[in-house]
Amino acid sequence: MEATTTEKRKALRKMMQGPGCHIAPSCNDGIQARLVEWLGFPLVHISGSGQHRSLGFADAGLLTLTEMINRAREIVDAVQLPVVSDAETGYGNVVNVTRTVREFDRAGVAAIHIEDQMTPKRAGHEGFDVGVVSKEEFVAKIKAAVDARRDENLVIIARTDARGPMGIAEAEWRAKAFTDAGADVIFFDGPQ
Repeated sequence: MEATTTEKRKALRKMMQGPGCHIAPSCNDGIQARLVEWLGFPLVHISGSGQHRSLGFADAGLLTLTEMINRAREIVDAVQLPVVSDAETGYGNVVNVTRTVREFDRAGVAAIHIEDQMTPKRAGHEGFDVGVVSKEEFVAKIKAAVDARRDENLVIIARTDARGPMGIAEAEWRAKAFTDAGADVIFFDGPQ
């Protein structure tokens, strides 16, 4: 019997409440996601970087929201597992974040992560200097994301890239503000 979107999202939330670490291999298409499921992993991840590379691009924010949504829908439909997707910077400002969340919500993912980088983003792991938006701007994005979700089981993950350019204290301060704004999970990029 096929798992519904709500069942997948509730399964992810149940995992989050329990102890331990849950590995979510990144997939670029439905067949890779099916292999992840077949191998017994509990989650599937869709990486923006992986999607860029699968098409021969650098991770430079070249893919559109529509391209990412189409791939997310294909992967979600291929597996019974919860799918966590990269939503980049939310593809723009607060208004763009609202549309981004609604599109990923309709695609059936269990969670999305939105990062506090400037738009267009710059991948620090590819040697670019990373710039982040102000804490206030990103708090507004997280509030918009929480308000935009139609299913309260959709997990909103706030990713901060502030550690690299601004230090760990700034990243921790931001993380607290993002959870206060309603983020369900914090994703620290590049901890050392």
